[in-house]
Amino acid sequence: MTTTTTPSAAGSGNAATDKFTGERFTADTSPERLSAIATEALADLGALIQKHAITYPEYRVLKQWLIDVGEGGEWPLLLDVFVEHEIEDVNSRNFQGTKGSIEGPYYVPGAPELPAQCTLPMRDEDRVHTALVLRGQVTDLDGAGLGGAVIELWHADSDGFYSQFAPHLPEWNLRGTIVTDTEGHFDITTIAPAPYQIPTDGPTGQFIAAAGWHPWRPAHLHLRVTAPGKQPIITQLYFAGGDWIDDDVAGATKPELLLDPRLDDTGRKVVTYNFALDPAVD
Repeated sequence: MTTTTTPSAAGSGNAATDKFTGERFTADTSPERLSAIATEALADLGALIQKHAITYPEYRVLKQWLIDVGEGGEWPLLLDVFVEHEIEDVNSRNFQGTKGSIEGPYYVPGAPELPAQCTLPMRDEDRVHTALVLRGQVTDLDGAGLGGAVIELWHADSDGFYSQFAPHLPEWNLRGTIVTDTEGHFDITTIAPAPYQIPTDGPTGQFIAAAGWHPWRPAHLHLRVTAPGKQPIITQLYFAGGDWIDDDVAGATKPELLLDPRLDDTGRKVVTYNFALDPAVD
């Protein structure tokens, strides 16, 4: 019997927050740059308030909602859904290799290491679904294979749940760290993920509902691809023709990241996708 206990927004949000705040991040932002960005951001917010004649009741609702987002641990979710795609777009403009996409709040380092040809850890309940085989090669910009490149792959299950963020799933379900062969090739068997709603029972979901928006993300695979001396790629791969491809709540889909799997003689869905890495930036 399959158990699909729905994870709460608070549970998922706090898990994402705990994993993010396990590290402390720094940036070499100068006081002058910080002042310029903050001044413009506050000026733009002020202009928005003036344009829409924001009332005190609306302002108080905003303050309460911001407090609720923090108390619910949903800042990683909210920012990754509505802001990260803009950050990713700006930071990818100078690279020629494979297109990137957002990382999202559900990345967890340290997934089990697997060989170039492998099957992701999964439950017996997952194995009844049609297998998805993702194969390809990791190369540099000139097409030379990068042996020993590392592919971290994670994705939702057929019900749209992520391990470590849903209480009924094993710790590393549908997560793996794959090391390519000497020529950079990989051949990974998993299952097709499902589209899913971002958690809607917390303040992020309340905001989406109040605005009359939808909370759906299209089915996708998450990947981090790294190799010595190369610029890492963080991306997502989507499925051509799938639901929400043209209306992703996170605004993260790109035409270059669409997969179109074909059935092989054994009934598996098989697709080839190659990754080209830029030289590392100092």
